[in-house]
Amino acid sequence: MKTATVAYSKLIWRFGFLAASAFLITGLTGCNDKAAGERPITQDTIIADGSSTVFPITKEAARRYMQKNDNADIRTSFSGTTAGFLLFCKGKSDISNASRAMSAAETADCKNNNIEYLALPLAMDSIAIVVNPKNKWADSISVMELNKLWRPSAEANVKTWKDIRDNWPDQAIALYGRGKNSGTYDYFTQEIVGQVRSSRHDYTASEDEEFLANSIADDVNAIGFFGIGAYHRHWNELKLLPLRNASNEAIYPSLATVKDGSYTPLTRPLYLYINTASLSNKKQLKPFLQDYYQRLPSWIHFTGYMPLDDTQYQRTLNKLN
Repeated sequence: MKTATVAYSKLIWRFGFLAASAFLITGLTGCNDKAAGERPITQDTIIADGSSTVFPITKEAARRYMQKNDNADIRTSFSGTTAGFLLFCKGKSDISNASRAMSAAETADCKNNNIEYLALPLAMDSIAIVVNPKNKWADSISVMELNKLWRPSAEANVKTWKDIRDNWPDQAIALYGRGKNSGTYDYFTQEIVGQVRSSRHDYTASEDEEFLANSIADDVNAIGFFGIGAYHRHWNELKLLPLRNASNEAIYPSLATVKDGSYTPLTRPLYLYINTASLSNKKQLKPFLQDYYQRLPSWIHFTGYMPLDDTQYQRTLNKLN
């Protein structure tokens, strides 16, 4: 018991450190927004869109690169992985941030529009299950209980906390989660419900993780899901629920549990999709990506996401070269 308590304390310390660092980076990433917004968009402007989960990572990489390269203009925004692929496959973005791999239909869409691309693995993420910190009854949740809560039939049958677990209070649940333009939603529904884009509909959906985090922080009966980075940015306003596995162990998402595969099934890879024509036509895109992947291992831990192995980053750099 003592060992478990110490391990838990270390975990909370790590989350606090990452959260504070991520919060600092979130503040810093706004530094170039005004200056970039005042510039006219030109043929050399790099457009990055897509996943709001990956957005903070690419935005930080762009900030660091533009600090050293005054003539670079990188615009970062988010519309969700699914919506981002729609733009990307129409040639409207150079980088598509993605929290899942491109689907067969999206691949066909790019092919039909003559959009060729590189798919570059970026980092590892875990999906966080969070509640309001005033929630004193829930200290963990199982995949089976999440399935019971989120499957389509739950809309009519699972409306209170007691409906999930008998010893939880008979209070109405307020559900929050990523919207249907999100790769996080696709991945969550596949792993928890068993079918992509299948879930109950009576929940507050948004592509904006900041909105979701703030909403859950204001609602004692709230429960929601999003990428672990959003939890790290709001660690002092939210309560993180570990997943209880088949052995009745409560597993928190961390660098160690993502790496060893024990935080399952809510661990997934993140990607960048790069328009190859833009690599040739936009002179700053290739050096930006080289800088991104060369420097990423030294600072990604500040964002709350998990790095890949060094060999995987070197493989990406070789591909870019």
